[in-house]
Amino acid sequence: METNKTMHQTLLILHSINRWLVLASLFYAIGIALSGLRSGRAFSGADNTVRHVTATISHIQLLLGLSLYMISPVVKFDVAETIGTGLVSEHTFFRLIHIAFMAIAVVVITIGSARAKRVGSEKEKFRTMFVWFGVALLIILAAVPWPFSPLANRPYFRSF
Repeated sequence: METNKTMHQTLLILHSINRWLVLASLFYAIGIALSGLRSGRAFSGADNTVRHVTATISHIQLLLGLSLYMISPVVKFDVAETIGTGLVSEHTFFRLIHIAFMAIAVVVITIGSARAKRVGSEKEKFRTMFVWFGVALLIILAAVPWPFSPLANRPYFRSF
């Protein structure tokens, strides 16, 4: 039982840290895409690396999240305990909303990354990255349990 608690805490911390990597990489990739669109420059190897690393970081975050989902006491507790707790209970948020939106966001990032890799023109590569990564960022921002969120709030950083 203690091992499960330690594993849960470790995954929470890794998931919390990686959240910031996902957000930073998305903002950076979107900035690069916008810059490339405005300047008309060629889609470089560095731009391609940013595209790829952004998708990879989001996949790692999804794996951390799915692992956490499988052992989380918040997801496992009895649904009857959530009746009458407001607009959306914390249990419902993590069990349904957070996991679904984040999985959708990673799918959007993956599709956007794959399309940007394969489209022909330089401008289309930047536009594809900008649109798909931008949509994914909006989905993620809506589904993060920010400290100020009325649905479920968590600290900006987790620690032991």
